[in-house]
Amino acid sequence: MNAPVTLAVTLDRLSMRQRAEISAIDWESMSENEGARLRALGLDEGVSVEKLHKGMFGFNDPIALKVGRMMIAVRKSHASAISVVIPA
Repeated sequence: MNAPVTLAVTLDRLSMRQRAEISAIDWESMSENEGARLRALGLDEGVSVEKLHKGMFGFNDPIALKVGRMMIAVRKSHASAISVVIPA
């Protein structure tokens, strides 16, 4: 039997209303304070997220995410440092 196929992308490239699981975060690409803020908001490896909205007027910044029962906003630059897998 074949194993389920998963698709890996960065969070900024995730489709709207798509659910995924965080597989890796490039903590080195952000400051210590920014990393601490994201961790405090619940973003870490293994966490399920859903991309809800993105900023207007072509800037696509910030990006609204559903993390658990919370809705949070992250910068596009931070979302691009977060790898997610989309379950099959």
